[in-house]
Amino acid sequence: MDLFVREYEQADLAVITEIWNTVVEDAAAFPQTEILEPETTGRDFFAGQSFTGVACDRDTGAVVGLYILHPNNVGRCGHICNASYAVRKDLRGQHIGEALVRHCMEQAKALGFRILQFNAVAVSNHSALHLYEKLGFVQLGVIPGGFRHDDGSYEDIIPHYHVL
Repeated sequence: MDLFVREYEQADLAVITEIWNTVVEDAAAFPQTEILEPETTGRDFFAGQSFTGVACDRDTGAVVGLYILHPNNVGRCGHICNASYAVRKDLRGQHIGEALVRHCMEQAKALGFRILQFNAVAVSNHSALHLYEKLGFVQLGVIPGGFRHDDGSYEDIIPHYHVL
């Protein structure tokens, strides 16, 4: 698939909200539990980010994934950003996530951030862990039981960072 990544547009709200909600509903990667509505909470959520990017199939123009980028903290730690990535479930494994992370790193640097940090990568998210290792992210250790599943069980998480 030939991809390009661009800033999201209002016309993308329905599809990016659907992709985002699929990851939330899977309950295996995002800490969020709330489902977004495209014309209300989704609109506000995506507009409230420092940058929301969408990956598109160059041949069809279809949106196949997205990321959100925002500060991880404020003040003296405001130079550290955080991001989340979501890929259409039926298209995972096609390097869309990699394109999103690479674009996000460039965009974060352009926005003046110095470090990209992921607070909560679940240990079962093997694809993300492999990708972040490939891209040179540093693991910060393991937080035991840092991710709560819907069934009440807990899973370890591994924070990561990358100097931009």
